[in-house]
Amino acid sequence: MATQNQLITTAELADILSRPELRLFDCTTYLEPAPAGSGIPYVVVSGRQTFEAGHLPGANFLDLQAEFSDSRTALRFMMPEVAQLEAAFGRHGISANSRVVLYSIGTAMWATRFWWMLRALGFEGAAVLDGGIDKWTAEGRDIETGLSGGYPPARFMARPKDGLFVGKHDVLAAIVEDDTVIVNALGPQFYQGLEPSRYGRPGRIPGSVSVPAASLIDAKSKTFVPLAEAEATFAAQGITRAKRVVAYCGGGISATIDLFQLHRLGYDNLTLYDGSMGEWAKDEALPIETG
Repeated sequence: MATQNQLITTAELADILSRPELRLFDCTTYLEPAPAGSGIPYVVVSGRQTFEAGHLPGANFLDLQAEFSDSRTALRFMMPEVAQLEAAFGRHGISANSRVVLYSIGTAMWATRFWWMLRALGFEGAAVLDGGIDKWTAEGRDIETGLSGGYPPARFMARPKDGLFVGKHDVLAAIVEDDTVIVNALGPQFYQGLEPSRYGRPGRIPGSVSVPAASLIDAKSKTFVPLAEAEATFAAQGITRAKRVVAYCGGGISATIDLFQLHRLGYDNLTLYDGSMGEWAKDEALPIETG
């Protein structure tokens, strides 16, 4: 089983905290309930406050919605123009020589989203901290509080890769493609349309299979499940290396957990439907299925 390891353990990170090329980031965002009748799925709240309350030594903070998302659309967290990302990552001190480690609180999905974005920009020097700050603090390791001084600005030059993000028209075409499998990373109740959806119509993209992002993370330790277990989970849904994988969720965030594990397993034909159900469920022209 060929694997690509872009996961770093807490022990491995502790050994490199003092290295000058390290760029360590808390990527946490929170999704709060939207006001009744607002028509939006959730309220986006920056994780900056919890970052200031406690973060890994030397870490800085990345604000996904404020700096790294397209502000021209009502959809949250959409991939913005390359120039915006080059400027933002450069402000945070990332260059071609940086070793980037990403983590988030409670769930890895905010870290894996940044990992996927960096990969789409051609940057391969990023890793996700296994277990995040949850495992770090559970082990009794040091944390810092307050604001961070920030890393010195750098020049971040993107080398964008084609095909890592797709839109609704690509997904619509993929429904009938035998060489593509569409993967839903939401929980089973949302996949089946058994519960009301905050995104609009309940249900899933027709023909998509279910691999909940939560099934790829150990609920207690917050670490990724072993690769052999993840491989079996994907295989049970007919996902093979011979097929292109299009992953989606609610807003293009938790699906990056699926993509991260698939990448680590050596799958190389992977893409993310960025709009996900936040776009699909509201478009009455697009098909949807339940059950």
